[in-house]
Amino acid sequence: MLEDNYHIEVQLQDLTCLYEITKRLASSMDLRECLEKSMRLLADMKQMENGTVTIVNPLTGKLEIEVAYGITAEGRKRGKYKIGEGITGRVVSTGEPIIVPHIAEEPLFLNRTRSRGDIKDQKRSFLCVPIKDGKQVIGALSVDRIYEEGIGEQANTDLQFLTVLSGLIAQTTMRIQSVNREKEELHTENLKLKRELSQKNRINDIIGNSSKMQDVYEMIHRVVDSNATVLLRGESGTGKTLVAKALHYNSKRADKPFIVVNCSALPETLLESELFGHEKGSFTGANERKIGRFEQAEGGTLFLDEIGEISNSVQVKLLHVVQERNFTRLGSTKAIDCDVRLVAATNRDLEKAVREGAFREDLYYRLNVFPVYMPSLRERRTDILLIAEFFLDKFSKENRKKIRRISTSAIDMLVQYHWPGNVRELQNCMERAVLICDEDTIKGIHLPPTLQTSEPVSADNPLSLTSSVENFEKELIIDGLKKNNGNQTKTAKFLDTSLRIINYKIHQYNIDPKKYKI
Repeated sequence: MLEDNYHIEVQLQDLTCLYEITKRLASSMDLRECLEKSMRLLADMKQMENGTVTIVNPLTGKLEIEVAYGITAEGRKRGKYKIGEGITGRVVSTGEPIIVPHIAEEPLFLNRTRSRGDIKDQKRSFLCVPIKDGKQVIGALSVDRIYEEGIGEQANTDLQFLTVLSGLIAQTTMRIQSVNREKEELHTENLKLKRELSQKNRINDIIGNSSKMQDVYEMIHRVVDSNATVLLRGESGTGKTLVAKALHYNSKRADKPFIVVNCSALPETLLESELFGHEKGSFTGANERKIGRFEQAEGGTLFLDEIGEISNSVQVKLLHVVQERNFTRLGSTKAIDCDVRLVAATNRDLEKAVREGAFREDLYYRLNVFPVYMPSLRERRTDILLIAEFFLDKFSKENRKKIRRISTSAIDMLVQYHWPGNVRELQNCMERAVLICDEDTIKGIHLPPTLQTSEPVSADNPLSLTSSVENFEKELIIDGLKKNNGNQTKTAKFLDTSLRIINYKIHQYNIDPKKYKI
């Protein structure tokens, strides 16, 4: 009778413990947190010490401790096993539970965590059961237990209890991993949809495949999701505004405002009011309060074009905003906090302006956190035809014309011209050509007179067929090296040529493959 009561009491205790552990396992989406709570309950309610969950790392194939109650962080790091190694490794390899009556007498017990001290004089038992996902063993659950009256029927009861618990742990692990995967997939899909919604401003829609533009794309991707100030450098018409839009619409601020201010288009007094706003009556003509561009851009991006043209007094106030992240409206003393990502652009030589005292050195360093250089069109001639065909398609659709191609003579003119106005000039050129063309082909006669009578790129260094081919070859090889991590053999295969020819061309064009190793 007493024995029956004892068994009933043990079963009730086990059920209570399982109930409490189940609550912990269901209460959190953090796998480690709920497993730690479960191992603590084993120690408190079942006197099962050093409760440990060991999981197979899919990358290394080794068993690594996920959670270990009562074991130091150093011990957890040491607790790594190959499958089949030690008691835990054997349980995972066979899928069968193991009881070690006395760990001091078991040569397979490695005690790698060293959490038990000297085990020679300890009458400590070790119980280990597999954690299974279906038929696949994904880890093991182990505990220490001291049996005062020696190992017996109680050990088998404990083993059954741990087997049930390992099933609960397996279900929890699969549930949390599944939910986390779904969250990650939803997050990825959400980002994908957001980027598709902003197609007009995607980085992929900036036209150009040349090595110079590949460098620009890499720089944009590196900085797109940071809050760092970006300074876009380059000649007028190279696409700095397009890059600024791409930086905004591909960032985490995409759903917030994108505000543009052309600093050269406004006089000093108006620019200050335009940027920071003003209070009613702050100056003659200020008949009402005006909200400045910094306030309008709150949470989003403020693009300051032609930043090199601003006066010294505006530079001082802009420096304060960049440093302190707050500003005051004209005629007010109240500081307004702002969370704005700043992108600036200039075609001026700011370093020269700093030397001449026309631009503040401290502001220059604040703006020049992440410079991006936009190459001129003559520096990426392999992109000219690509961009021209893009504008041809665009303006043909806008004007409902069926112009299908650009003639060879017109292509030669486009490629040989030096394009002082860069992409903006090419855009205007193609729009004009489409408007006056009544055929299905753009010919040389449809291009502006400046292209038809233009001199070669340089009188001293004309763009001959040889130099054109050399430039094209060099860009192809550099592009191939970038795509293949500087590996010349893979680059040769990528470009469908021999390694000997690639090596010869690399030396001929003085290309350093090491520069393109990641």
